[in-house]
Amino acid sequence: MFKLQDLKPSSDWILEDSNEFLSRQCKEVTFPLNDKDLLLVNRMVSYIDACYENRDSQYDIRGGIAVAAPQVGCDKKIIYIHFDDEHNKEHRYLLANPEIVATSVACCYIKSGEGCLSVFKDHKGHVKRFNKIRVKALDMLNDNKPITINAEGLLSICLQHEIDHLSGILYYQRIDKKHKFLDDDKSLIAY
Repeated sequence: MFKLQDLKPSSDWILEDSNEFLSRQCKEVTFPLNDKDLLLVNRMVSYIDACYENRDSQYDIRGGIAVAAPQVGCDKKIIYIHFDDEHNKEHRYLLANPEIVATSVACCYIKSGEGCLSVFKDHKGHVKRFNKIRVKALDMLNDNKPITINAEGLLSICLQHEIDHLSGILYYQRIDKKHKFLDDDKSLIAY
């Protein structure tokens, strides 16, 4: 079972998009994690939980709702998500080896554009994502038991964004250079 440590988050934990580490393919997670990876995963959780608790300004860190292991220098397939969705439902997942196993036909995007803790320069444009996905993973907050998540809307977008990190893909690489904004596409759901 993953043991959470409450660490004081720091902005220097997060790698910037210019760091080549973020373009690498991550490795499958095997348990138990070594001490270095345990520390890095605890950093992921401490950072995002501080943001969730509105303590980002207290620690002088950029706010965020999720993080992937490569963003903290860990080359394992691990993501952490903690936020309240548009229906005020709390989502908190620490997932190992997440895999998208099903997608909807319908697609969506975030009106204001996606952001990323590792990306400091604003990249204008919308990222087209599947509106609904099914993800299978190991639940590190629940004895590494298999979990299936049926996600829609913001949770779906967030999962896709973080899973992309595990393949070395940043959100702005998915912005269509010829059609950066999707406001006119009535077939897409906007959030």
